[in-house]
Amino acid sequence: MPASPTLSHDELWPRAGDWPAAHANAGADAVLLGLPAWRTSLSPTGAHATPAAVREALRRYSPTLIGPPPIDLDVVLRITDAGDVDEPDGPEGEARTRARVRELAAAARLVIALGGDNSVTYPVAQGAGVRGLITLDAHFDLRDGVSNGSPVRRLVADGLDPTRIVQLGIADFANSVAYARRAADLGITVVTLDELRGQGMAAAMDRALRIAGADGGAVHLDIDVDVCDRSAVPACPAAVPGGLSAAELRALVRRAARDERVVSADIVEVDATADAADGRTVRLAALCVLELLAGLASRPSPAAASPSSPVTLEENA
Repeated sequence: MPASPTLSHDELWPRAGDWPAAHANAGADAVLLGLPAWRTSLSPTGAHATPAAVREALRRYSPTLIGPPPIDLDVVLRITDAGDVDEPDGPEGEARTRARVRELAAAARLVIALGGDNSVTYPVAQGAGVRGLITLDAHFDLRDGVSNGSPVRRLVADGLDPTRIVQLGIADFANSVAYARRAADLGITVVTLDELRGQGMAAAMDRALRIAGADGGAVHLDIDVDVCDRSAVPACPAAVPGGLSAAELRALVRRAARDERVVSADIVEVDATADAADGRTVRLAALCVLELLAGLASRPSPAAASPSSPVTLEENA
């Protein structure tokens, strides 16, 4: 992402980001974790530069929900940043990622992983101890081997029940018959891009949560930004024209994060080094962080008894 000019300062207009460091055993509502994975990507990528770029882009936005009443997410949520996992690729990097996520998930209501490529979905979901998976992705990610195209298959191979996996936004001309059949044979619920639009964003996500979160089980949300239209996300190597709009993705993310069963999420497949001059892809990734926080703020919480509680907040997904 191109370097940003110096941002103006206004004490009455706080900026998002710059959240305090996460400390072991210290409770938080949400914690960010950078995972600059890139070495197994099927496409050349500079995705290792993205966690830092997203953190920088967050400062272009405020933590304010307009409401009414207006709400400052920094006031109603405890948000921390756990920094990056060093070298998250490979078996040792995945083990470090898994352990770090496990530690953070024990003390936070929502772990938000900043990729990096889609390979991080595998250790993050395992570290969070989830029983269900929802992907916002144009692709199945059921490939053989170890790459950014295989995390869903690897999770199933390691025991995740495929009937508790829902894939939203699967696109024509971006997959193969073999992998479509693999998804069907496994019993994965697949909602194509056209079906997603036909069902409506809110209804489709609510159904996905019922399936992935059956019996109250914990759910991981994989936000592969290449589910969006390529004009909106030029820094996603595998994005195709005709995908979701930025607004549709944001609505889906906030809707999912409202559900207490969603305990972890990743934002992946953005190559910050290949973005448009206006940084639109990285900025959308940063907005997905804020949409996750907005959804989290609308959940019932220990602060529900406070007059400033945001539990009645609604959105127009």
